[in-house]
Amino acid sequence: MPPADLDADVSPRQQEIVTRVREQGFVTIETLAKMFDVSPQTVRRDIIRLDEVGLIQRFHGGAGQRENTTRLGYSQKRDTSPDGKRRIALACAALIPHGSSVSLDVGTTVEAVAHALLDHRRMHVIATSLGAATLLADSQVGDVVVTGGLLRGADGSLVGDAAIAAINRFRVDTAILACSGFDDEDGSVMDFDVLKVAIKQAMVAQARRVILVADAAKFARSALVRVMPFEAVSIFVTDAAPPEHLAQRIADAGCRLVVAPAEVA
Repeated sequence: MPPADLDADVSPRQQEIVTRVREQGFVTIETLAKMFDVSPQTVRRDIIRLDEVGLIQRFHGGAGQRENTTRLGYSQKRDTSPDGKRRIALACAALIPHGSSVSLDVGTTVEAVAHALLDHRRMHVIATSLGAATLLADSQVGDVVVTGGLLRGADGSLVGDAAIAAINRFRVDTAILACSGFDDEDGSVMDFDVLKVAIKQAMVAQARRVILVADAAKFARSALVRVMPFEAVSIFVTDAAPPEHLAQRIADAGCRLVVAPAEVA
């Protein structure tokens, strides 16, 4: 069934585009053209029409949900793209060798990564959120250090000087970071909370490599605070090919792009 608020003049294909956008957050023109076996120009016209009636928002290379600077609540984030986050987590965990050291950011995608690391052994984990730390508690992963600091928000994030001081004590092999979106102009990694951004930047400074994890819903969103340029990211793991302008920015920065494979039924 199509969403109840769809315009009566919207075609069945356009209805399906709206449904896909609402389920995934962002869908590329290329993906939609293959899905419907039509030309990219046809999809582009559909997206323009749907943008005009206010059902979705047109972006470079695809379509996303409107109000792309809206900050989602923690419960909303947990319900957004759960399959994509699981695929991202598995692909990310495959890049982490046993016996290595990692620092874990806050967020539902990073929590999925923490869950995917449960089969790893002899690890040294620095957790900057209670969510990730709780998932690893009483496991056989290895040593888990919780940074401490000021507890901020329903996601269990730990921020402030004490948290940064704890991060600065360790030099880790890999920092695993999440974000809220990307800058529309230069593709910078973006987030909303200045205190959380300070934690992310401290993690980057103390890591030999940085893995950024974000689902495709983030492609069409921006935020308020710049975290880092893509030059600071070693590997970007996501669940769908980014739109052309963002993919080009990633390539120009020398960042490795990993698109998590679809799950086999």
